[in-house]
Amino acid sequence: MEDSTIWWVLAGVAVAVELMTGTFYLLLLAAGMAAGAVAAHLGAGTALQLVCAAAVGGGAVVAWHHAKRRHPGDPSPRADRSVNLDVGETIQIEHWNSDGTASVKYRGATWTAIHRPGITPAPGPHRVAELVGNRLLVDPL
Repeated sequence: MEDSTIWWVLAGVAVAVELMTGTFYLLLLAAGMAAGAVAAHLGAGTALQLVCAAAVGGGAVVAWHHAKRRHPGDPSPRADRSVNLDVGETIQIEHWNSDGTASVKYRGATWTAIHRPGITPAPGPHRVAELVGNRLLVDPL
């Protein structure tokens, strides 16, 4: 069996496993395996094929990792307005309890509101920042 065929089969297996697991890094490693196959097509020796596969696959993984670290991910679904329509709504808090919670009437029901750590609770209008379980995490306006 040709070296290039082995590389293409390995790349295909990596893509198939990625489709089953959803691990994006396997696609980057599959690109490295494809680079090894191209090196084999060009007549490179086994050592150079391995170096090409490792350089392309490993370089892609490192580059993707650094790119993801620089750009924080999407907000939590709990704080995403397209998932929770309550996010961004304004509520009125009359008073805070000693445990850091408040009972508020919102959408025809009584909800428990909590504030972020480090924020001094004060009565008045607040904006719903996210849902934490069945509690509203609020920020003062």
